[in-house]
Amino acid sequence: MKLAYIRVSTVEQNEARQFEAMQKYSIEKYFTEKVSAKDTNRPKLQELLEFTRDGDTIYIHDFSRLARSTKDLLEIVETLTAKGVHLVSNKENIDTSTPTGKLMLTMIGAIAEFERQNMLDRQREGIAIAKKNGKYKGGKCKKVYGFPEAYARYKNRELTKSALAAELHISRPTLDKLIKEYEKEQQK
Repeated sequence: MKLAYIRVSTVEQNEARQFEAMQKYSIEKYFTEKVSAKDTNRPKLQELLEFTRDGDTIYIHDFSRLARSTKDLLEIVETLTAKGVHLVSNKENIDTSTPTGKLMLTMIGAIAEFERQNMLDRQREGIAIAKKNGKYKGGKCKKVYGFPEAYARYKNRELTKSALAAELHISRPTLDKLIKEYEKEQQK
């Protein structure tokens, strides 16, 4: 089935240009919405993703209509690929059913991964320099009162882990760290 996703960011904008671009594809069903692409939590996009079946093709005017970030775009494309759905972008002239289209999306993904790794490397380098200069100490240790008593109630199944964290006013990762340290201390 030939499907089209048409999106504009605001109600003042007009989607006529996108509808016009889709005329050459003989679209059978349109999914249209006027909402920002700040994330993928958009009603018509989610409806489209659920509606598609193996062998369908989704047509878009350009990638910016589908997703604002490369990460979101790649996640959507992965979802479509897993379902056996092809994606055709009119403006970028990319069709994922072709080897060239697949190559282009792989390159976009590789660039996004490269950028992410560079950002993490720069972050680590900055932290190392800050530590060397005595300006980075990591997260502050929290003083947790009443942990042994609350932990005993948790072990007796009177509290869930989430309830224990809430009672102690700490996050789950902090709780996990505390439990690990406490149990290690108890074994000595």
